[in-house]
Amino acid sequence: MVNTNSYPYPVNCHTCDREFVIIADKQDIESWLSGDKYIQDALAYLSAADRELLISNTCGDWWNKLYPNDKKLEYE
Repeated sequence: MVNTNSYPYPVNCHTCDREFVIIADKQDIESWLSGDKYIQDALAYLSAADRELLISNTCGDWWNKLYPNDKKLEYE
């Protein structure tokens, strides 16, 4: 759910150079970056693909190509 504290966070995939814009609550991003919360707890409302993009700068499409035996990352 997007609220009034939500901001766009542009992120580039280092593999394909595509730019993505992730909408997230500023306090949630800060909780994750400070180490107060794990990303899956702070940003549970984002898809696994969006969270991975924030962690590794690898988009879901490329993650699935690089790791075909892992669970597929999908955007929700």
